[in-house]
Amino acid sequence: MFTIDIIVKYTPVPLSVQRKSAEDAEAIYQQIVESIRSGNPQILELTCEKIPEKKIAVVISEVSGVQISQKSGAAATGRPPGFVSVAQ
Repeated sequence: MFTIDIIVKYTPVPLSVQRKSAEDAEAIYQQIVESIRSGNPQILELTCEKIPEKKIAVVISEVSGVQISQKSGAAATGRPPGFVSVAQ
């Protein structure tokens, strides 16, 4: 299972959807990146393959990052993947 995390400005937690195949995850990633590049203030709607009733919609101009990660079934770290880890 592949997770696509979408980081939204001024939002502390990422929005995420899952895809079963790497190709589908890469297609969603590329769709988001192209939408960010175009600069159009459009709404991006996504559904989740793991939980079909899960739907998200985000204004693309508010997206500040996107990430793909693969969930390994054997190891769970107890925290979601992210861009930065801060230690104090």
